[in-house]
Amino acid sequence: MRCFFTASLVIASLAGYVYGHRQVAPSAQDEGRVGYRRKSLGFGPEHPHAVFRSSPFQVTTNGFTPQDASMDPLDIARIFVEDVLIGQAATGSSYKIRSDSYTDKNTGVTHVYVRQLVNGLEVADGDMNINIKDGMVLSYGNSFFNGIAPEPFSNPAINTLRDPRQEACDQLFQSFTNLQRANVVDSEQIIMAQASRSDEATHELQHLLESNCAPVELAEHHFSEDIADFRPALLKFMATATPDPKLALDITDRFEHHRDSMIITPTSHFAPSLGEHSVEFTVDNVPDSVNPVKAKLAYIQVPNKAGDMTELHLVWKFEVEMQDNWYEAAVSASAPHQIISVVDWASDAPVPKPPQVAPATYNVFKWGINDPSVGNRSIEKENYDVLASPIGWHSVPFANDPSFKGAVPQKEFYRNTTTTWGNNVFAQENWEGQNAFISNYRPDAGNDRSFHYTYDPQETERPDAMDEAQKYINTTIAQLFYTTNLVHDLYYRYGFDEVSGNFQQYNFGRGGAQNDAVIANAQDGSGFNNANFMTPPDAGIVIHELSHGLSTRLTGGPANSGCLGWGEAGGMGEGWGDFLATTIRSNRNYSDYAMGSWAANREQGIRNYPYSLNETVNPSTYKTLDKPGYWGVHAIGEVWAEILWVVANKLIEKHGFSHDLFPPAPLEDGTVPTDHFYREDKKASLVPRHGNSLIVQLVINGMKLQTCRPSFFDARDAIIQADQVLTGGENFCELWDGFAARGLGQDATVRNRTPWVEESGLTDTLFLGLPKLKRKREDIL
Repeated sequence: MRCFFTASLVIASLAGYVYGHRQVAPSAQDEGRVGYRRKSLGFGPEHPHAVFRSSPFQVTTNGFTPQDASMDPLDIARIFVEDVLIGQAATGSSYKIRSDSYTDKNTGVTHVYVRQLVNGLEVADGDMNINIKDGMVLSYGNSFFNGIAPEPFSNPAINTLRDPRQEACDQLFQSFTNLQRANVVDSEQIIMAQASRSDEATHELQHLLESNCAPVELAEHHFSEDIADFRPALLKFMATATPDPKLALDITDRFEHHRDSMIITPTSHFAPSLGEHSVEFTVDNVPDSVNPVKAKLAYIQVPNKAGDMTELHLVWKFEVEMQDNWYEAAVSASAPHQIISVVDWASDAPVPKPPQVAPATYNVFKWGINDPSVGNRSIEKENYDVLASPIGWHSVPFANDPSFKGAVPQKEFYRNTTTTWGNNVFAQENWEGQNAFISNYRPDAGNDRSFHYTYDPQETERPDAMDEAQKYINTTIAQLFYTTNLVHDLYYRYGFDEVSGNFQQYNFGRGGAQNDAVIANAQDGSGFNNANFMTPPDAGIVIHELSHGLSTRLTGGPANSGCLGWGEAGGMGEGWGDFLATTIRSNRNYSDYAMGSWAANREQGIRNYPYSLNETVNPSTYKTLDKPGYWGVHAIGEVWAEILWVVANKLIEKHGFSHDLFPPAPLEDGTVPTDHFYREDKKASLVPRHGNSLIVQLVINGMKLQTCRPSFFDARDAIIQADQVLTGGENFCELWDGFAARGLGQDATVRNRTPWVEESGLTDTLFLGLPKLKRKREDIL
């Protein structure tokens, strides 16, 4: 029987692989094939004590009472932390309020982000987010460590703690067994229908093993007894993280050479007002890194063997930029330097007047056309939003332009470009699959900036696909630039602005960090670009990928990129992308939508089911996550997106449908007219009046409210609270009806959460839920 044979064969082959501790080097043929995935590490410990509280009853029962509405929200946050929660945290625990806290200018909610300190060091996963308005704490999330603080610069024995990676990998074969059983059925016809899905699932599991389950072990004499010497810990991580097996062997064979070649620069400082010690270094000459590594001493919480509480473990926290990965990793500071968690990520000044130039034009599939199967190209104007992109799409300040070299012209602040290079996005080819982008090719449309290029690709055999695609590189890049800018402007108008962490080179004096425009590579030669056939970017997939940046920056605050690293949180990162892409392409006449049909050349698309209100077409519920094959973040995200799709249509049924998701342009005085887009009541907040625009607003506002590392329940509760803040709770029943319809009602439960392993990254993300500690979900409507 084919399915049984395939699973058994893979189990046998992988068993030898795992225990051999060797990485499989991808062949050139592998890198060019559809479905090839880059190596990516991603896993971390559970937080059994973490909570998200979103009801007034849950907040006030902790003993906190509302404060004067005129008080500074940061002062209210301090009172809340000190009077209510700090007593539940570890003895000797303190905290700092992070500088990326901000007030949402539309809702008036202040989002305060707090990091725990113990013995003067950061607890890397000791997070609180507190949402405050009018003197009241609306909700909060808390994962502060609440056990006994360790002695400074000491560690519990590593064998007394649960190892998130080892526990996952030890049970990986059980996952194969469960998958195997699920596919052994009596009907040969059903077997053949399921075969391709089984093959895909086993391939995902194999990739997870290859990426996450073969850590390189150091020889005992390589360990350092000095906790301050992070070099062995860093080399163990690099040997495990590199996709090059030859380099991994070289690191272990020539350990002393690589260790002694590192150039270390201290960047330590002490902040006595916060009681914070920051022991930090930058490290050059680290093998396989493309920029200096940042190293910082910190604590991380690791569950004990029973899994009912956590203990603090002293770690070196590394930020490592590699060719195809950007890691935040925590490695035990004491021998044997266990890798405990990994996440893979991909000013007040006068604002000069915007440049006066004619808008560019593009021959593209316009906004709303998902792919070539549903429409033709047309000439579209640079229709930028003046609030989101005040200087248009093709300008960037000289001071913020990484490509500009030389003297800045006198009296000139902005540089106007004639290529796909601007304040929001840098778009270019990436045929070499490298991380360098500044000098890569991009079309130059001349002074009239008319990006009009032909597009007539012919069907070709796979070996010739790249040559055929490269003929149309100008069209591809122009399309990518156009779509990415529109996504930037759309999300900006729904609240993804500078202070909440959006992506721009220059922030116009509006606050927030800058110099982080999106780097959009077209026709990526590394083999793991979502558009593997190198056609012009499919809009749904581009929007999906850009939405990763939205959810990552909004969840847990702009400066905390580790909140969607694994578990249900990692799955929702995928789900929000699918949901927003599907909402953007939908129209007034309801229909089902598959994700990535055109790119995959398959009607069903790249997910298990199309998004549909018909349970026969898409039967996904929260309990679906218990089924074999639902360990990958795309599958988990598919369930979350389906739930949101049902919720959205409850709101559309009540409020109707807007043909345009873009809010109206502001008037000359800067005010935003309602123009039948927003409700005309006298509420201070701008409230979208239609169901499809309202759900986009609630989903984005919910991301701001929810806790770091949210569960499905946390994200659900945050969306419901977002409606309470925005409308006074007018859609309470519709929202609960929508969630309950797909198994996430008020009485839904989950028991025995498992650890999760995942791969993270903006191009392709997977994770693994392990069945030995089976999650039990109850679908109660």
